[in-house]
Amino acid sequence: MKKIDRKNAYRNLIAMIAVAACLTFPGRGAGQETIDPLAAAVAQRFTMIERSFIGLADAMPAEKYGFKPTDGEFKDVRTFGEQVKHVACSNFGFFNEIEKKEPPARCGAGGPRPAKTKAELMTYLRESFAYAGRVLRTMTPANALEPAGGPYGGMSTRLGLATLAVWHASDHYGQLVVYLRMNGIVPPASQRAPSR
Repeated sequence: MKKIDRKNAYRNLIAMIAVAACLTFPGRGAGQETIDPLAAAVAQRFTMIERSFIGLADAMPAEKYGFKPTDGEFKDVRTFGEQVKHVACSNFGFFNEIEKKEPPARCGAGGPRPAKTKAELMTYLRESFAYAGRVLRTMTPANALEPAGGPYGGMSTRLGLATLAVWHASDHYGQLVVYLRMNGIVPPASQRAPSR
């Protein structure tokens, strides 16, 4: 009798492991694309900065988009809105270069997009991150080390430019955290969760 119980217990254990594996690693559904693990690794980090950066940009009131620090060593820095525009343009620039397309000109000065208001800049920023995500999903081990580059980041590889884009957005995020805090605003990513 004990052998039968152990055998059933073993089968039940195998069944539970199989169910857990299916829940942990969902199968590909109809119309669902697969993303190479290499692309997924970079995209995961890029998505982290995307969420933080968009949350931070949205937290600044529209009337403060013209703010720039003046006390201390802040000569010739961009306004909050100019920083947001620069990151959006640069996202397009880096990922255009990854696709071997001509990037927008003058991203250091905001680029060619006429966006000026908070609403326009937020749209531009969201579009830039969405575009970058689409390009990232095309990266594979076979094409990640292909040469790519141009005026933004110099000559590199597709993977090199993707990691540069993560660093670039993160660098400007850090700068804009200072702008927010100087205006009495705690960045959303730094806010404490409400107590229960």
